[in-house]
Amino acid sequence: MKLNYKIPKYLKDAYNKELGLYEVALANSDFTNAWYHLERSHIIGQSYPIEHTYSHWLMLKFGLMQKNTKEVFGQIIRLIVGGWKSFINHIPIGNTGGANVPPLKRMPIPNDIKNLFNSK
Repeated sequence: MKLNYKIPKYLKDAYNKELGLYEVALANSDFTNAWYHLERSHIIGQSYPIEHTYSHWLMLKFGLMQKNTKEVFGQIIRLIVGGWKSFINHIPIGNTGGANVPPLKRMPIPNDIKNLFNSK
C-alpha cells in the first residue's frame, strides 16, 4: 500500500498557484472564480493529507461566508474523513470536493491538471 504524506514540489507549486488565484478572486468578490480555484486546488492536492484537508478547510470557510448550510455540513463531513483517505491513497480521483457532488464520485480531471499529473 502506497502512503501519501508529502506532496511533490511541482504539484505543491500548482496547488499554491490555485490558492493564490482563489485569494485574488475572493478579494474581488468574484465568488464563482474563487470557488473554481478551490475546486482545482482540491483536485491537485487530494492525494496528500495536508493539502486535501486544507482545501476542505477553505471550502468550509467559504461555505460559512456564503451562509450555505449544505456546503458547511458537507465540508465538516469531508474534513473528518478526507485526510486519512488521502494518506492511504484511497480517494476518488478528480472529485472537486464540494458538497454539490458525492464525496466518493470519481470525476474527469481537467486536461491541464491531467497533463500536470502525467509530467512526472
